[in-house]
Amino acid sequence: MAKPQEKVSFGQRLKQIGMVFQFTAKQDRWFAPLTAAAVLIPLALTVVAVIQWGWIWLPIGILLTLLAVLIVLNLRSNKAMMNAAEGQPGAAAQIMESMRGDWRVTPAVSSTTQMDMVHLVIGRPGVILLAEGNPQRVRGLLGQEKRRLAKVIGSAPLHDYVIGQDEGELPIRKLRTTLMRLPRSLSPKDVNALDKRLKALTARPQMPKGAIPKNMRPPRAFRQTRGR
Repeated sequence: MAKPQEKVSFGQRLKQIGMVFQFTAKQDRWFAPLTAAAVLIPLALTVVAVIQWGWIWLPIGILLTLLAVLIVLNLRSNKAMMNAAEGQPGAAAQIMESMRGDWRVTPAVSSTTQMDMVHLVIGRPGVILLAEGNPQRVRGLLGQEKRRLAKVIGSAPLHDYVIGQDEGELPIRKLRTTLMRLPRSLSPKDVNALDKRLKALTARPQMPKGAIPKNMRPPRAFRQTRGR
């Protein structure tokens, strides 16, 4: 089932927009001039329209000004977010979690101590694996995950990408557009069923590697009894 969206009050929405404004202004030096232009140009046209044709154009001009500001904010904030996310561990999973639509994201289903990781995404295009980190190491992780998932996903499409800037890799700024262009091969019911199967697979408990800690070992008397 898709996650139910939490209701956000008007005040919280304004606070969120203010935080986006501050973040974008710090990351993008062109944001302030473009926002000023988005405000001044429509307002100037509104003043001319009011003088020529009357006050009926005032609310129209205000709405056009707000629309222009929101368009600039949307375009420049997305670019600023992508620039800030570039090279950050786990950035691909965070971007997927913020995308609109029914995307089931499980961050770092496979990882190494060197911050290499593979994220699992389930959606209408099928099963998607996103790898971040050293290209040589993550390709090995990808191979392991593909073999593991092939046993349970059936005929569902399986897509895999290595996030990076080199040849054959997917730049993180193109992640959203690339996944949105994938064909929708599964119905919502198929996505739910696939999500349940994969959650059951990833929820299997695994024995810890290495020596068993002392506080988890059976009592000495029990070990002596078993040794007889």
